[in-house]
Amino acid sequence: MSSTPRLTDRKREAIMQAAIQQFREFGFEASSMDKIAAKAEVSKRTVYNHFPSKEDLFAAILLQMWQSSVADENVQYRSAIGLRQQLLELLQQKMRMLSDTNFIDLARVAIAATIHSPDRAQAMVAKLSEREEGIISWIRAAQADGKLKPVDASFAAHLLEGQLKSFVFWPQITMGKPALDEAAQQMVLNTTVDMFLQYFAMPNSVSAA
Repeated sequence: MSSTPRLTDRKREAIMQAAIQQFREFGFEASSMDKIAAKAEVSKRTVYNHFPSKEDLFAAILLQMWQSSVADENVQYRSAIGLRQQLLELLQQKMRMLSDTNFIDLARVAIAATIHSPDRAQAMVAKLSEREEGIISWIRAAQADGKLKPVDASFAAHLLEGQLKSFVFWPQITMGKPALDEAAQQMVLNTTVDMFLQYFAMPNSVSAA
């Protein structure tokens, strides 16, 4: 069987690459499906066949970038491996995605676009929240295994990810700060995980973490 991508898949990829360039260069509002179609060298109808709206196209780009940075199989809870090691692996994946230049640029575009349209913000967040389930599911599995306290998993995941984003996402998005170097990244990762386990790990489970 040939591994050559189908024509429809190649067109979809061309549309997404063209959209990335348009959104980064001109922003969400100034980009149009017409410009994206021209850049991708496809018809406007082809663009709409793949993506019903500009919002759907933008959300698909963010999801693709997320998926390329986070491997689903590594999100699964593994009872035989310590909590600390698993959390470090999960957050390292998250950090790679949050530190990606393309993702940061597109996140700025998304924030600027959603400021002018709260409804659009809710739609994009709803699509992206599907990918947030990974860490929440991991926390629930660890709770079922008796390793983490029985608190609200969404709340715990929000605290965990919020700590990370306060160093490797929001300063770069809002203040144009440079990405952290490797040593700083490791310090943030270790401290974030240790603080999380100190509060949420069940007694006697940290020693195995």
